[in-house]
Amino acid sequence: MKITFGDLWRPSGTIDRGKYALVGALGFALKHNLDRIVATYGFHRPWSLFNYWVPARDVARIGELRRNEAAFLETMVALALPFVWVGVVLTLKRLRSAKLPPSLVVLFFVPFANLLFFLVLCLWPERDFAGAEQQDRPKHSFLARIVPEGTVGSASVSLLLTAPIGLAMVLLGVKLLQNYGWGLFVALPFTMGFAAALVYGVHQPRRLRDCIGVALLSAALLGAGLLTLALEGVVCLIMAMPIALPLAAFGGACAYLVQRRRWFPSRAPALLSILFVFVSGLQWTEHAVAPPPDTFIARSEIDIHASPQEVWRQVVAFAEIPPPTEWLFRAGIAYPIRAEMIGNGPGAERHCVFSTGAFVEPIEVWDEPRRLKFSVTSNPAPMEEWTPYSHIEPPHLHGFLVSKGGQFRLTPLPNGGTRLEGTTWYQHGLWPAAYWQLWSDAIIHRIHLRVLRHIRDEVEKKAQ
Repeated sequence: MKITFGDLWRPSGTIDRGKYALVGALGFALKHNLDRIVATYGFHRPWSLFNYWVPARDVARIGELRRNEAAFLETMVALALPFVWVGVVLTLKRLRSAKLPPSLVVLFFVPFANLLFFLVLCLWPERDFAGAEQQDRPKHSFLARIVPEGTVGSASVSLLLTAPIGLAMVLLGVKLLQNYGWGLFVALPFTMGFAAALVYGVHQPRRLRDCIGVALLSAALLGAGLLTLALEGVVCLIMAMPIALPLAAFGGACAYLVQRRRWFPSRAPALLSILFVFVSGLQWTEHAVAPPPDTFIARSEIDIHASPQEVWRQVVAFAEIPPPTEWLFRAGIAYPIRAEMIGNGPGAERHCVFSTGAFVEPIEVWDEPRRLKFSVTSNPAPMEEWTPYSHIEPPHLHGFLVSKGGQFRLTPLPNGGTRLEGTTWYQHGLWPAAYWQLWSDAIIHRIHLRVLRHIRDEVEKKAQ
């Protein structure tokens, strides 16, 4: 079948995997170079592959952006629309030729998961199944020879094969490359679930719920291995679960579809190799490109029944805060204990002592009693991991969650009180950034409230 210009716009018809891969590659090359030219020469901005993962919240709040930023974003979105339509049309055609549900086209819009989706579509053969996939399934691959035919045996071997490979991928990304990104938190969970379910069904198609169950067990076994080998602690594993487990389950569901094809048993080893090579390749790419982390802002506020001058004295340096009762801090997240001030005015140095060490905060703005602004030149570890061992030092405890500066703003209220606002500017080197920002914002907000409430209690107690 030849691809004409009209075929790129009409969703009817089919397309084979070779033409889908070729048109997709050419389309992406054309779009990337067009975007790069417009960004570089039209708006004097750098452009790279990582710019395609623009957080959806930036598009949603386009009306709040500055004029030049909004114009840039609007232009890039307008350029993307025809390519998006062509991509959706070709994906629908490809799903139709592969006898897959058309509803899977929604994966076209899921960041990063769509790359895995495209890879599967480029590998999936054109088939016209009418129950034939259940017949004449070849069982002569190396994988089929080492996997038992029984349900329990095949599930056990699938876990024994995938868990060590997953641990190796984690060691590569975390210890050697020191990446905590898409490869580790997105590609690996999906691949683990996909691989476990594929091995589980190498002899015969398994039920969907069983494939998903084996996929989830594979991800859980990987987590247990990380805990046992002192590579991670309990809290970080819990934080990763909401993103890792659904991706593993999705991988198991995709494997459920693949294992029902009669070509699958003989090609399973090659398919698994491609997936794990893709994970390691993505980790190496992230390490080589290493995009700079974004700077995020977290703000919290509280009203205090005291004048700004009275509040200011506690803001500058506050006495020791009682031990925390919040579960977050009792679970190991670093929490503030006291603040000490060395000197007075701009150039003075504030030390905010946490449970894991002290933040060193040179004062930049000393506007008594309205605003205290400081930078941060030294960050302690953000947490102490829960672990069976006395102490572990995962790489993410150093340099992956970094406070860049902070501020206290005191605003007089009509009733004679003060609104105290705390702000932190910070960076984290974890991807997907939008997911991990949910955790970091929540943690920093709880840290803010611990300090703000203590200041309020101390000031109001002295005012009585």
